[in-house]
Amino acid sequence: MTTAAAPRTPVRAPAHRPALDWRLRFGALSLIWGFSFLLIKVGTEGYAPFQVTLGRLVFGTAVLAGAMAVKRERLPRGVRLWGHLAVAAFLLNALPFSLFAYSELTIPSTLAGICNATSPLWGMALSVVALSEDRPTRVRVAGLGIGFLGVLTVLGAWQGFSGLDARGTAMALLASLSYPVGWIYVRRTLGGSGHSHLSMTGAQLLLATVQLAFVTPLFTSVPAHFSVVPLLAVAALGALGTGVAVLLQYGLVAEVGPTTAQMVTYFIPVIATAAGVAVLGESLRWSTPVGAVVVLAGAALTQVRRRA
Repeated sequence: MTTAAAPRTPVRAPAHRPALDWRLRFGALSLIWGFSFLLIKVGTEGYAPFQVTLGRLVFGTAVLAGAMAVKRERLPRGVRLWGHLAVAAFLLNALPFSLFAYSELTIPSTLAGICNATSPLWGMALSVVALSEDRPTRVRVAGLGIGFLGVLTVLGAWQGFSGLDARGTAMALLASLSYPVGWIYVRRTLGGSGHSHLSMTGAQLLLATVQLAFVTPLFTSVPAHFSVVPLLAVAALGALGTGVAVLLQYGLVAEVGPTTAQMVTYFIPVIATAAGVAVLGESLRWSTPVGAVVVLAGAALTQVRRRA
């Protein structure tokens, strides 16, 4: 579950080797994002979706603020820059986080996690239109077709989508679509800004928090009582699934490069499915894991680049 994007500027290698091997951090990031869908489900059992999203952003922003304080980094400056960051915050945080929270009111966390895996497929389709330098190859087009065939398998298209909540599923797919739209926007507007990933992401999460702080009171009321378990789930979702996960993600990108770091995408639906079935007792039809494998295979093919 990608939560933030930063300008595509060259990433400097860390000044010193991290104490924890990158493979362990990669595994931790996979687990954190995989369990995020379970935490969303638990959070919505006690609070409204917008409240879950707002709490997630508050805790996530607090973690980033702490990291910035430790590294003595400041927020970026410039009205134009903050305007672009506000759009990025909406597309990459406020909108998809809210859509996933609303979707899990009516669909299992397992399905939401698999829908999240369609993000590379949407990205491939959009890049054909929006990015002239990113032309498709036959392999990538084939991957796109295979991936969406997997989506139809997950949804049980041959059975007329019976037993499926269309609205919740559409929200989860729209949330997954929002990520590549946001990435393309960031690439076009914020690339080469010269600011660090940490300061840009901190500003982005801060703006997303402000956006939800305005929206949430308009559609929800203050809870009559605060359920402890859902509140802990929201806190973990924000502090770990948003704050710590972003720090782990950028650390991996800096050390092993974006290609290896983005492989975490293919582990998220596997972990989300296992967590939903084992912890929440969600049912699982044969078409769900089979379709998920097809989706991941197609997504992997869309990432294959033409050799120079």
